[in-house]
Amino acid sequence: MFGNILRNSIPCISNITSTGFSRTFCTTQSLCEIRKLARMRVVDNSAIGRAAAAAGRPARVIQVYNQKQVGMIGDKILVAIKGQKKKAYIVGLKQKQKPLMPRFDTNNIVLVEDNNSPTGTRIRVPIPSQLRGQGKEFTKILAIASKFV
Repeated sequence: MFGNILRNSIPCISNITSTGFSRTFCTTQSLCEIRKLARMRVVDNSAIGRAAAAAGRPARVIQVYNQKQVGMIGDKILVAIKGQKKKAYIVGLKQKQKPLMPRFDTNNIVLVEDNNSPTGTRIRVPIPSQLRGQGKEFTKILAIASKFV
């Protein structure tokens, strides 16, 4: 009884019956946005970022500092990494982007201190060149980047 109510109320769950067994799966696309608890990859060479990558525990988003609470390239976020809270900027996303904005294979962040200076001294991946026109808070991040896309 509750299975039919659940199947009728949630459109993404489909039930396929063939050869005597039943399988339930979701038919909609996965959510491709940076929201709370999204996993992020630290792409600078900071000690805490390298330790988290070695432990296999990626940084998780706690807060997105904008009106919609959905992160895009260039947005400032608060992440939990190795039991600490750190601020970071999003520098690469997997989701579909605006025209001429590159799409990345992973969700990338650069950790920063409270005064917007980067925690690391080098960025290991290419950075979108559109960040150059976003304001003065990216000047120190762009200074330690070696490649631009």
